[in-house]
Amino acid sequence: MERELHVIDHPLVQHKLTLLRDKEVSTRGFRALTHEIGALIAYELMRTAPTRAVTVRTPLGEAHGVELDGKKVVLVAILRAGLGMLDGMLTVIPSARVGHIGLYREPKLRTAVEYYLKLPHSMSERDTIVLSSVLATGGTAAAAVQRVQECGARSVRFACLVASREGVESLHEQHPNVPIYTCAIDAGLDENGFITPGLGDVGDRLYGTE
Repeated sequence: MERELHVIDHPLVQHKLTLLRDKEVSTRGFRALTHEIGALIAYELMRTAPTRAVTVRTPLGEAHGVELDGKKVVLVAILRAGLGMLDGMLTVIPSARVGHIGLYREPKLRTAVEYYLKLPHSMSERDTIVLSSVLATGGTAAAAVQRVQECGARSVRFACLVASREGVESLHEQHPNVPIYTCAIDAGLDENGFITPGLGDVGDRLYGTE
């Protein structure tokens, strides 16, 4: 089965990601940049969205165009760091339903433990995008994707700001049919499983809880 990896290398995305990495950026600035990058990622995710032909009346005549074929997108944010991207993506896909999944990484075993799950009804009719800040070891991402699939999602994609090669390989090993969208693939992981150079703890940087 083909494994899809999309690295969004648009200059505007890369510019904002560089600003986001800077440890001196303020909480307010970090939050704004995450919001903006989330919106730009949404454009890329919707590139292949199905459309249907329509005709509308302008003030001067008829125009032939397209509109999105249905409003069945669900954005599932992994708490809490995925929330920063979520707000930005909703500015581009305002009709999307929203789900939340709470997972934390058990520090010794580095396994994902679920503590919260709330998804829209009728997931079998919905195309789902799972959102996280980073794809590090891949354990949390794989657990979130697994739960969404168990709830019957019609399709699943995964989006993050920064990924490690190890995380990409791990997620694709467990879920080879799930496309991954990210803005960068970093060199590796440190002894605690954090991406280097990465972004630091995105949740803390978003909400000023360092």
